[in-house]
Amino acid sequence: MTNTPDGFTYRVRKSGDIEMLHHGRPAGVLRGAKAARFLVDVDQEDPQELMARLTGNYRHGNERAAKNHPRNRG
Repeated sequence: MTNTPDGFTYRVRKSGDIEMLHHGRPAGVLRGAKAARFLVDVDQEDPQELMARLTGNYRHGNERAAKNHPRNRG
């Protein structure tokens, strides 16, 4: 099993804003210079990791502990 983020997509709005989605649900919006920078970076980096970092949904450090929690077993 890999620890890479997945499920992120994005779309460019008519206004030039970038809407990021995680499994089809809104996860964040980038506007102005941040949106322009995102379009440059998304071609050079792993898009999934980039969007995970930008939305704040990126390795909280408790993944191993949460995996072993009784509610998440089996």
